[in-house]
Amino acid sequence: MWYVLMKIIVGLGNPGKKYLKTRHNLGFMAIDQLAQQLEMECIQKKFQSLFCKKSVDQEEVILLKPQTFMNLSGGAVKEAVDMYKCPLQYLMVICDDLDIPMGEIRIRRSGGCGGHRGLESIADHLGSTGFSRLRIGIGRPTDGDPSDYVLSTFSEEEEHVTTEAIEEACEALKTWMFEGIEVCMNKFN
Repeated sequence: MWYVLMKIIVGLGNPGKKYLKTRHNLGFMAIDQLAQQLEMECIQKKFQSLFCKKSVDQEEVILLKPQTFMNLSGGAVKEAVDMYKCPLQYLMVICDDLDIPMGEIRIRRSGGCGGHRGLESIADHLGSTGFSRLRIGIGRPTDGDPSDYVLSTFSEEEEHVTTEAIEEACEALKTWMFEGIEVCMNKFN
């Protein structure tokens, strides 16, 4: 008898062309790259998100890009988790992080939200912080408002670093899907 596990991977960002290549949309960028590698396309609209689902090596994989804007992502994620009765240990959220140096990634099994409003919204809706997260560093601005900074685009040099970070994030996500969170954290943190 075959037993298929459901894994939900959520990339956080803001919908619309205006935000397409901003720092805050690294979660969307990682989902797009992973979808391409897994030969998936997030074009279906479901759970207030762009959504796709595919069976990959006996793992049922769902990719979500909530279209609710970053700070309201929790409702979309909760809808998907409830629909598929997905245990939180099989939920991974990808987001940007001001407190991690540009281009570095960090994976955690669970934990605080670190002031990230997208993560806070998800934790509030799920009533738990017991879900995994992959954070991609954008660094903190030396001057200016952090909320303006996260909505700004990358410089040419930063784009190169970010492209490499997204590639590494995709490798980490595939490791998480097929080998689990422990192996993923040991290999990529």
